[in-house]
Amino acid sequence: MEATMTKRAAAKRQTREGVFDSHSFSEDSKVRRLPTSRNNHEAWSPHASNDTREQGYLKTLKPKSEGQAELLNAIDASNMTLALGPAGTGKTYLAVAKAVEALEAGKVGRIVLSRPAVEAGESIGFLPGAMEDKLAPYLRPLYDALSDRLSMKRVGHLMAEGLIEIAPIGYMRGRTLNNAFVVVDEAQNCTYVQLKMLLTRLGWHSTMVVTGDPQQSDLLPGVSGLADIASRLEAVPEISVVRLAEQDIVRHPLVASMIGVL
Repeated sequence: MEATMTKRAAAKRQTREGVFDSHSFSEDSKVRRLPTSRNNHEAWSPHASNDTREQGYLKTLKPKSEGQAELLNAIDASNMTLALGPAGTGKTYLAVAKAVEALEAGKVGRIVLSRPAVEAGESIGFLPGAMEDKLAPYLRPLYDALSDRLSMKRVGHLMAEGLIEIAPIGYMRGRTLNNAFVVVDEAQNCTYVQLKMLLTRLGWHSTMVVTGDPQQSDLLPGVSGLADIASRLEAVPEISVVRLAEQDIVRHPLVASMIGVL
């Protein structure tokens, strides 16, 4: 009777957990099943003092196109990189991800993210609150990219400590950004004078990435200075200008189709 109940319990457990098949896990899989054998002295235990398991989790940053690979290599090789391309090519995400990577590795002392407070074709009116509250809707894409690489709790702690700073372009004049990773997003909404001011903020031991789409400016025609700045800086050997194209779009396939006809 006892043997029958043991077999029945084993059958229920097998139905619930499934049969362990080592071939179902690839060698480079991030998922591992803990050994449950009591005779296995190498089995993990919560009471083990020499726990060597990986405690952190961070998404692996991998390019999804040749253009993205070129952009990542350019950021590693140059102190200043301009990333130009249509929407959905991952310009902002890759720039912020490299900034987080540099901060975590100790290569820079802080991250400075800047973005013009320009409304996309319509006025949202007066916003209550302090400066951070007023700018929150404009800077939301940067928060989204940060939260995808770090938890929002960690982002809050780093911002409170001053290791991550999110600032509008209007507050950048007169500053020198040393030992920092600077990301200037939506640069197509900056004038030539604004971009010249921003680019000259670069200090010692710093990296700057400027992202934008010259074809998607919310300014009046001819006011954006991104295309002119990029064409001039292409002649400087120490500066990388990466131009992404429709084949680098990683959003829904319809985005690439629309970009081609709009």
